[in-house]
This record gives sequence, C-alpha cells and structure tokens, in this order.
Amino acid sequence: MELKTLTEALRGHPFLEGMKPNHVQKMAEVAMEVQFNRDQVIFREGDESSLFYLLLTGKVALEVTAPGRIVRVQTLGEGDELGWSSLIGRHGKTFQARSIEPVRAIAFDGTRLRHACEMDPAFGYQLMQRVLRVVAERLQATRLQLIDVFAPAGSKLA
Repeated sequence: MELKTLTEALRGHPFLEGMKPNHVQKMAEVAMEVQFNRDQVIFREGDESSLFYLLLTGKVALEVTAPGRIVRVQTLGEGDELGWSSLIGRHGKTFQARSIEPVRAIAFDGTRLRHACEMDPAFGYQLMQRVLRVVAERLQATRLQLIDVFAPAGSKLA
C-alpha cells in the first residue's frame, strides 16, 4: 500500500478518530499493510513485542493459554487494534492472537512509534491516550471472562 493510500486508510480508522492530520501522517510514515490467513497465529502469549496493528478487515481471537485449554478473551474485528504492548517496549505479549478469518491490517513497528512519541510529545500524548483506552477495554473483557469461567455452576450472570 502506498503512503497516500495508507494515510487515507488511517484517517478512516476509529482508533485515530479526531487525531490531528500531521499525527496521522506520522503514523502512515511508519506503517505497512499486512495480511493473515484463517487460523494463523499472529503472535503467542509471551512473545517479545514488536508490532502494533489496526485491523481493516477480518476477525482475530485474543486468547489466554490455561492448563489443558485455550480461553478466548475477546474477538476483534474491523476497526479494532491489536498488539498494544509493542508500544511499551521489551515486554512479552499478554495474549495470543489468532486470525479466525482472513485479516488485513496496518502494522506499525513499536520501536519506531515510541521514537516518534519521544520526538513529538503532543503526538505521543494523543497516541498513548488511545492506547490506554484499548488497555482498559482488554482488562474489562478479561475480567468478564474470569467471572464467567470461575462463577459457581448455576450462578451464571444473566
């Protein structure tokens, strides 16, 4: 995808809604389009962080490995984001991500985005505000899954 097309795709993505045009341009300059086939593992829990993704099409399952099984925490789709931990540096991925249908996404190298944040604190503030919303959403989804998994039989929430 060329720079102009990437910029247009980013302008239309909900994650960047309301972001200044020059900040969207910064994102486009470090972006690349990627694709994943159905049932492809994008990253595993504990993998070293590297890429942050904005989903354009398809669905991705966020999963946690538990003894003897894999628990789906959340299903992401068009307009969602994935891989926020790549923006905080050398930390392993919190979840496993697996495509459950073909996926097209825009990917960003976390190191380059962190550098852009350091060079332009206003951009960094805007980006990190959005990332914190994603983290809060993932925590809530995980909380709801834990309640469902560990609730006593017969007391499932309605």
